[in-house]
Amino acid sequence: MKTRITVKAIENLPPGKAIWDDKVIGFGARCQKKSVSYIIKTRVHGRQKLITIGKHGAPWTPETARKEALKILADTARGIDPNERKRRERAKRSVDAVWKEFEASHLSKLKPKTRADYQQLYARYIFPHLGSKALADVSKADVASLHRKLEDKPRTANLVLAVLSKFMNWAEAHDLRPQYSNPVKWVKKYRENRRDRFLSEEELKALGCSLDQELEDNGNIYVVAAIRLLILTGARVSEILTLKWDYVDLENNLLLLPDSKTGRKAILLNTAAAELLCSLPRMANNPFVICGNREGRHLVNLRKPWRRIHKRAGLDDVRLQDLRHTFASWAARTGGSLPKIGALLGHSQVQTTQRYAHLVPEDLRNLTEKVGEGISQVLGG
Repeated sequence: MKTRITVKAIENLPPGKAIWDDKVIGFGARCQKKSVSYIIKTRVHGRQKLITIGKHGAPWTPETARKEALKILADTARGIDPNERKRRERAKRSVDAVWKEFEASHLSKLKPKTRADYQQLYARYIFPHLGSKALADVSKADVASLHRKLEDKPRTANLVLAVLSKFMNWAEAHDLRPQYSNPVKWVKKYRENRRDRFLSEEELKALGCSLDQELEDNGNIYVVAAIRLLILTGARVSEILTLKWDYVDLENNLLLLPDSKTGRKAILLNTAAAELLCSLPRMANNPFVICGNREGRHLVNLRKPWRRIHKRAGLDDVRLQDLRHTFASWAARTGGSLPKIGALLGHSQVQTTQRYAHLVPEDLRNLTEKVGEGISQVLGG
């Protein structure tokens, strides 16, 4: 049906129906369910194509859509694929403009901590260097220049490369850059010096005394409990801080985490860790094991009291994640094999998981029991 496409005609268009403009040949509008899209039917290199201009509503009105339809017809008459023209126009947009789309489309699906890391790396390093540059013009030289600026921070530099690579791959998948044009691919990462720090027996004793002093001076029962649980379980800081009583199965000595960094995860509890959990008071109207100062919330800042605790113990270079390393080192000295230690810590790689899939759970229970017994005897308290 041919008629003049107007706002009134659009509003009266029923679902499943289409109308065609009586002035511009091939220009039309169709209603699918509730929304109405402007379309143009034309031929590109001899083949008929139906191209969607956009949905009715800002910026597309009958007038703006008709002008776009005429532009598309002019392109096809000259043998230009309108989709290719659109891609070139979109590629002229700045990195920052496309990043906002990337945030809405991809980052929204990530876990809050990962999303925050992406946004921080972009705001601090990528945006100042590349934000105003056209996405299509970002080259290997641009990426290499940014990477060199961060050579004194090799780990940060490599993380920036990882984020930028993910962004460029997303842009390719959405036809914003040519396929296989990711400029990050050819930039070599810096070698990172891994810092594997773990506590000796003497250091563990000093930490135990400092934890006792923290309890006596400040009464921080949940702070002390969190740190002890980190050492006794090898869990990640986020896993302990966000631990809920619903995840604690003391009957089977398990922590059943529904959503850790590596997905669903079970942590075996040794006797020392289980007894510590049994001794903790439960706050009314608070589902978390490690309670914070705000009602119903968990502790969010463990690093501030940790600075005070490790300084008192003379362990200035020890980080919270080193407590996880300490658990692993005790498991190794107790006779645990690498696959078993990996099973206790929770690997993210499927290949690693397959290697220890055949292990009998009883073997892991024996190992974590030995680790917990050894650590708790030295740690004291």
